Amino acid sequence: MYEWNFAPVFSESGLLLAGFRNTLILTATALSGGLVAGLLLALARLSPKRWLSMPAGIVIEVFRTTPPLVQLFWFYFGLPIILAVEMTPFLAAALTFTIQSGAFFAEIFRAGIVSIERGQWEAASAIGMSHNQCMRRIILPQAVKRMFPSMMERSIELMKTTTLVATVSYADLLFQANEVAQKTFRPLEVFTVVALMYFFFISFVSFLAARMERRFARSGEFSL
Repeated sequence: MYEWNFAPVFSESGLLLAGFRNTLILTATALSGGLVAGLLLALARLSPKRWLSMPAGIVIEVFRTTPPLVQLFWFYFGLPIILAVEMTPFLAAALTFTIQSGAFFAEIFRAGIVSIERGQWEAASAIGMSHNQCMRRIILPQAVKRMFPSMMERSIELMKTTTLVATVSYADLLFQANEVAQKTFRPLEVFTVVALMYFFFISFVSFLAARMERRFARSGEFSL
């Protein structure tokens, strides 16, 4: 019978907490950059100008249909060779997950924008609003509320996907967990603690997201 012993793991809790902090930093960086990139890609994809919509569509499809681990290796190992630049693990990971999440957010933004009734565009035009003013003041505020559940789900997936950065030696939670497991010879206990850390944090975020979704629904501002 296996005898569980978490004491050695708790004695190395500083390493795990440092890794968790690095995971949150990377996730926040990729999420903020991905939202901006996603909005820009969505607007370009919806543009009637083919020189904008076609490249945006290619970027979206490439980063949505290729494995994130391959993308990460390409940025970390391939980009320095092509551009002759130094690439740190954090920079490679941030670029990879920013563009990849941007590709997924672009489709979420696009679906939200096209879901708004055409009559609202026409009404805005009738009172003298430009296309950009209508998008900024009328369409996007409504679209974001409709997109909220999908955006939260994608954000959670992004955090779980960041565990891949351990393969390029970025000191995230999984990388630090491997270090602690080798140091303590307690891999079962280490990865149990790591799983619980992810579980409680993501459950808390999901709880907050569900409350906000219910608030939108009660106020009549949320619609699928």
